[in-house]
Amino acid sequence: MNKVQHWINLGAVAAVVVAFALIFVKNAPGNTTNQLLNVSYDPTRQLYTKLDAEFAAAYEKQTGKQITIVQSHGGSSRQSRKVISGEEPADVVTLALFTDVDALRKRGLIADNWVDRLPNHSRPYTSTIVFVVRQGNPKNIHDWPDLVHPDVQIVTPDPKTSGNGKLSILAAWGAILTRGGTEAQARAYLKAFYQNAPVMDPGAQSAAMTFALKEIGDVQLTWEDEAIREVKESDGKLQVVYPPVSIQAEPYVAWVDANVTRRGTQAEAKAYLEYLFTDQAQATIASLGFRPYKEDAARKSGVNFPQIALFPVTAVASSWADAQQKFFAENGIIDNVIGSRSK
Repeated sequence: MNKVQHWINLGAVAAVVVAFALIFVKNAPGNTTNQLLNVSYDPTRQLYTKLDAEFAAAYEKQTGKQITIVQSHGGSSRQSRKVISGEEPADVVTLALFTDVDALRKRGLIADNWVDRLPNHSRPYTSTIVFVVRQGNPKNIHDWPDLVHPDVQIVTPDPKTSGNGKLSILAAWGAILTRGGTEAQARAYLKAFYQNAPVMDPGAQSAAMTFALKEIGDVQLTWEDEAIREVKESDGKLQVVYPPVSIQAEPYVAWVDANVTRRGTQAEAKAYLEYLFTDQAQATIASLGFRPYKEDAARKSGVNFPQIALFPVTAVASSWADAQQKFFAENGIIDNVIGSRSK
């Protein structure tokens, strides 16, 4: 070996040593940037953008480590299926419905006791379904029966893909039953309801675009927080209508055991979700139109939520699992009702 080759080889070895040193420094304690994937439902983009920044700052102050949260949003039921398939390898899920999270437990991705691992049975806030109408409410829509007038067009997401879509149907059904109606009357109401729904988008925000930007429809059924945001951004073109009665919506959160164990992110994922129940996070939740589980958080944030009669899912089914089977399973009520739209 000549001297030139000798020095080239030494240079190559030195380069490798330097590269490994840089990798070590990057991953050494105190210099680690952790990353979590939060797979959520449609109308929580703005909420988690703000909460993620708050949590990252608090986490770095407490631990000295930086952390990044990546967000994924879409129709809640579709998001759940993406996590199950591995298309979205979530560290945490923050989904619209109990059944969307529990579907992961049934596939062995989440522990059996997931619902009791966080405060308030893993529900950091609640919400409900309200109406958004054009300014001045030209179709005079105030209550659920007003939606099925022949000249009213409804915009609501597809209940097969969207938590918003599912909750809208359960709210409509419950609005009949909780005020003395029968299941036969509720089924007839849903048939008329879907006859008035020409467009069913896959999620809440695509439905909002159909209603607000494309100006299709007379009334949109959506989450309370989404309605508040839409009206605020509409420059006076839209307004919220609170029906006298609606459903109590209960989004759930959980870390995905199979994924955080594989990636070594369980501690970070747990800390992230626990943060949602802190006073600071609860105040942020209230300020963006979600009803925090700590009731005084809304008052301290100067937010007043209208008081309407909110009924639980047990008003329409024995449980969330029963509601899923009764309404949304193959050949359930929704399959039969939606199939009647063209008949």
